[in-house]
Amino acid sequence: MTTIEYPFPPKELNPNKQLHWAVKARHKKIYREVCKILTFGTKLPNDKLIDMHITFCPPDRRHRDDDNMVAAFKSGRDGIADALGVNDKMFRIHPSLSDTIGNKVVVTFVVRE
Repeated sequence: MTTIEYPFPPKELNPNKQLHWAVKARHKKIYREVCKILTFGTKLPNDKLIDMHITFCPPDRRHRDDDNMVAAFKSGRDGIADALGVNDKMFRIHPSLSDTIGNKVVVTFVVRE
């Protein structure tokens, strides 16, 4: 079991946010790289299913939809997959929303045996 903290996805990645496609693409690329860098050095098998327990700790107490947070974190998941050298189809997502303000996303990886 491995746990890594990532920054909360920027507001520009919220699927409800209307932005020019190029602006959104730039934010996706940056967030993907940040998550990739934070994951480097983590070793997990690439041939087994990996449970990702994702805890979203938002930056404030505003209401957020859990499905939008998962969608906003998609480029982060892609960066994690890049760093681990696995196909992201091996991830099984278990999202949860924390009541704690933290401006971060805490991901715990559990390899299925």
